[in-house]
Amino acid sequence: MAEIKVSVILTTCDRAALVSEALASVLEQSRPPAEIIVVDDGSADETEERLRPLAGGVHYLRNPQPLGVSAARNRGIRAAAGNWLAFLDSDDLWKPAKLERQLQALREHPGYRICYTDEEWRRDGRWMNQGARHRKRSGWIYTDCLPLCIISPSSVLIERGLLEQTGLFDEALPACEDYDLWLRIASRVPVLFVPERLIVKRAGEWPQLSRQHSLDRYRIIALAGIAASGGLGAADLAATTAMLAEKCRIYALGCRKHGRTEEAEWAENMASGRAGLTQSPIMEETNNE
Repeated sequence: MAEIKVSVILTTCDRAALVSEALASVLEQSRPPAEIIVVDDGSADETEERLRPLAGGVHYLRNPQPLGVSAARNRGIRAAAGNWLAFLDSDDLWKPAKLERQLQALREHPGYRICYTDEEWRRDGRWMNQGARHRKRSGWIYTDCLPLCIISPSSVLIERGLLEQTGLFDEALPACEDYDLWLRIASRVPVLFVPERLIVKRAGEWPQLSRQHSLDRYRIIALAGIAASGGLGAADLAATTAMLAEKCRIYALGCRKHGRTEEAEWAENMASGRAGLTQSPIMEETNNE
């Protein structure tokens, strides 16, 4: 296995109270990365001041205004020098052996180009249990990824060349950009899972994308995109089409219940293949926010 040089890409926006803890969890790794890049997506708080005491040897990049998490991650990817990349959201934490255990797993299972880990969930400091639908495994996990995103970006270690082949995070998606990318990747290569809780996903009173957006609207767009890509085998395409139809059905029912007729019709047309992604009233609404 060729020498692995890991670049860590930590993205943040207006989370001054959290980002210094996230960065500290990277600096305290038992196997330090070759490079740490912090991408500040236009923070208007004291993020830069909080980072300064911890930022020796850290590359700090700042967007003049918020461009979204996909654009922030992609900027970090393009700036990175490492041949493997790891991501960390500023409300998450790494446990001290996170990188060491993933690199050990990759040595023990040569040939894998992406690795993810189990995770610990905490809300306001309290332990949260994961449901059966969040179970994870190694191998060809494309169909496991269809219902919801089972891979946390903060747990991923990925070969840079794989991202260059599949494309980066979709900057047109304000949410579910990770779901979209993992589908593209898992349809092409097997994924290695380390069954240890090596990251801490934190939830609290701060704004989170999962609370700001209806996630199924963007999962529908991601599913329609990969179904139309021409890159899926027959079995994966059938599973994708079935999941798309089901998510469109549920989403349309919810929209009609709340009087959002135009959006419901869009979802119904997406299920039947009569709507294009650019025709979505959802995306127009998002772009006008």
